[in-house]
Amino acid sequence: MTTQRASAMPAAASRRLDERPEEPFYPAPLLGPAEDGALAPLTELYRRTFPCEGAILDLMSSRVSHLPPEACYCRVVGVGTDECALLENPFLDEWLVRDLNRDPRLPFADGEFDGAAMCVGVQYLTRAVEVLREVGRVLRPGAPLVIAFSSCCDAADAAPAWRMIDDEARMRLLDRYLAEAGNWRDLGCWHRCPQSGAPLHAIIARSRGAAA
Repeated sequence: MTTQRASAMPAAASRRLDERPEEPFYPAPLLGPAEDGALAPLTELYRRTFPCEGAILDLMSSRVSHLPPEACYCRVVGVGTDECALLENPFLDEWLVRDLNRDPRLPFADGEFDGAAMCVGVQYLTRAVEVLREVGRVLRPGAPLVIAFSSCCDAADAAPAWRMIDDEARMRLLDRYLAEAGNWRDLGCWHRCPQSGAPLHAIIARSRGAAA
């Protein structure tokens, strides 16, 4: 997959049908049909991708992080909008309540994390490029980001650019977001189609670090 720089996304492409400021701005839990058959392969993808003793950032986090339960991560930090859901998440050592559509900045140092996950949440971001640029900054150079999504989403909360296209085009849209963010490399694709439920897809990218 190429990561050529594209022209800036028009603002209307990221505007949601439901622009109310209430939190949370995305459904919780986020998975719906992506559950069951898709979750075990996603956990396996995390197992293969994230360093087992690293610090992991879980973005758009909710009640479950789908990380491998046996992994000895030194730190798992969740960022989400529902404090009650974050409190229930057994994987998290720390959590931050933040609506990234209002403020995409992450209060972490450059290169603070060794991996980041965003599970079935990217479609609800209205400032995806800014968020992904920040994620690249807080990851050490070469650290992976896994962005997973399914065909299932809340149409009122999803960005128009996401609602109007199919999953293949959504992969290309994520490629464009990452290219526009400007600090990602080595993009790869991952797909799983369970016997029941919606297919699950992911893009894996490596951070270029804050300097990029």
